[in-house]
Amino acid sequence: MSFEKLGLDPTLLRAVASQGYEQPTPIQAEAIPAILAGQDLLAAAQTGTGKTAAFTLPLLQQLLTDPQPPANRHGRRIPRVLVLVPTRELAAQVADSIRDYGRNVPIRTTTIFGGAGMQPQINALRRGVDVVVATPGRLMDHIERRNIDLSAINRLVLDEADRMLDMGFINDIRKIIGLLPERRRQNLLFSATFSAGIRTLANSLLQSPQTIDIAPRNSAAEQVTQNVYSVDKNSKRALLEHLLRSQSWGQTLVFTRTKHGADRLTEQLLRSGLRAAAIHGNKSQGARTRALTDFRNNRVQLLIATDIAARGLDIDALPHVVNYELPQVAEDYVHRIGRTGRAQYSGAAVSLVSADENTQLKAIEKVIGRKLERQVEAGFEPSARPPADKPAGKKPGKPRQQRQRQDKAHAGNAKPRSNNSRRGQRQQRA
Repeated sequence: MSFEKLGLDPTLLRAVASQGYEQPTPIQAEAIPAILAGQDLLAAAQTGTGKTAAFTLPLLQQLLTDPQPPANRHGRRIPRVLVLVPTRELAAQVADSIRDYGRNVPIRTTTIFGGAGMQPQINALRRGVDVVVATPGRLMDHIERRNIDLSAINRLVLDEADRMLDMGFINDIRKIIGLLPERRRQNLLFSATFSAGIRTLANSLLQSPQTIDIAPRNSAAEQVTQNVYSVDKNSKRALLEHLLRSQSWGQTLVFTRTKHGADRLTEQLLRSGLRAAAIHGNKSQGARTRALTDFRNNRVQLLIATDIAARGLDIDALPHVVNYELPQVAEDYVHRIGRTGRAQYSGAAVSLVSADENTQLKAIEKVIGRKLERQVEAGFEPSARPPADKPAGKKPGKPRQQRQRQDKAHAGNAKPRSNNSRRGQRQQRA
């Protein structure tokens, strides 16, 4: 199948061709005709399957064929399409996609998210826009200050809805939906999984939706090679540097578990002469944008990220993802490695696993439905662990009768504790 057969406008087809795409991905082949037909949509698609274009292209076409765009009393356009996303990075990615595919059409798009100044966003809204891509929290700020007019919204997209639910945005989402016009509206819900929470949200929002399920729940991308290196915790950084240099890795996205860990690893890699930058929630929006831009433009080889970036980054042909530390939630592993092996490209995911992470590794294997083979790099062999039935540092227990006699003796010699002692102990625990 070709994009031409999907019924897209020639202006959009030229933009698609300029991006180097010749055939639609499965999610695009199914979603584009459904959206053009005006249907509500419930779609589950793995990251890297082209789902952003799957709703961006038909929405642009619908905007082109709409009658006269609605305007406020000042004659400025008011938005007709609202796209809600969980993170700033994803908001920027979706807006860039709309601008890329809509380069030949007179459609205005703006982004609204936290970590950036309010005034530039207010100015963009006042100039008039057709499409607003927003994170729920910052959009609520604008709504409460009456900076945005939602009275003409006739198409709503919830992108990565499962992630928004995980991040606690459900109340804001419900408030926003309640403020939209009650007349018929096309609603599109995209999610990596069809969890119980997503099903509940879909039932309250969608009307007779077409359901599309491109990838099985929590499946890892087929074109991603997954490797696990067993290594001591304190040898991870040395092993990472060794692999980077010995295997001539190019751009590499490295995931840590904490913000502090991301900053510390970045500083260590910089001292080793590697080009690295960190991206996480404590960074300002300007710093995050610079780090991502430098990484995309290959001015930075290593982007060290927390899970906030797991679903919000879209980097073409990213060759490597490294789990420097395994995620606490097994499903996040799928989203992490989904940053590579996107669309028609292949990729490699490497996990550096220490002995204390074996429980997380087993949980990941259960989620993806396969066992990941462990390997050891010469010179970085993990130290031998004590047998499971004899934990290190634990002395053999005393016979039960002896323990009971000692307990009684101690009880007889014990002095009653004052209330002050108990209060002090409670304070120490607190």
